[in-house]
Amino acid sequence: MELDLYTAPSSEPVTLTEAKLQCREVTTDNDTYLTALIVAARDYVERHTGRALMPQTWDVRYDSQWPTERVQGAEIPRIIVPRPPLTSVTSIKYLDASGVEQTLAADQYRVDTKRFRGVIDPAYGVTWPTVYPVVGAITVRFVAGYANAAAVPASIRHAMLLLIGHWFANRETVVIGTLNTPLTFAVEELLFPHRVFYG
Repeated sequence: MELDLYTAPSSEPVTLTEAKLQCREVTTDNDTYLTALIVAARDYVERHTGRALMPQTWDVRYDSQWPTERVQGAEIPRIIVPRPPLTSVTSIKYLDASGVEQTLAADQYRVDTKRFRGVIDPAYGVTWPTVYPVVGAITVRFVAGYANAAAVPASIRHAMLLLIGHWFANRETVVIGTLNTPLTFAVEELLFPHRVFYG
């Protein structure tokens, strides 16, 4: 499986006003820097949790054959979509047995966005077509992320604010004159319940 961002989010879970309040910043001198920190904090949280926070579009590619999942001792065709929460599936493209790209018709599969990790199953009575046995034979384009900033869990947003505040106050890679810092522990504790584990 290979995952590539197709369209980045157009908004952030934390506003500039919230970030400035966290950093006790009252001027506009650092607005550009703080805006960059917001993006960096979201990226950190998304990578750490395996989630998508704001609406964004991804391509996930699979090699040679359709993915499966073991259910009650049997392997069934099923695509478990990464980067929850899944919002929708834009398209499923594949290389057919002759190596020609085709688009799987939407009535050939069923999308479940209600599960913890969204899944794509063949529609009832449908067998997915044979694919060309090469790298990247199947590409699923999907939209993931919470509907808006208010829908993002408060603990995730607070973890972002902690990171932004820390990075704003400490602009180097090493903090001089301290024995330890509890920031990492606090961020980890806030984010741990939201981590997505695959396997």
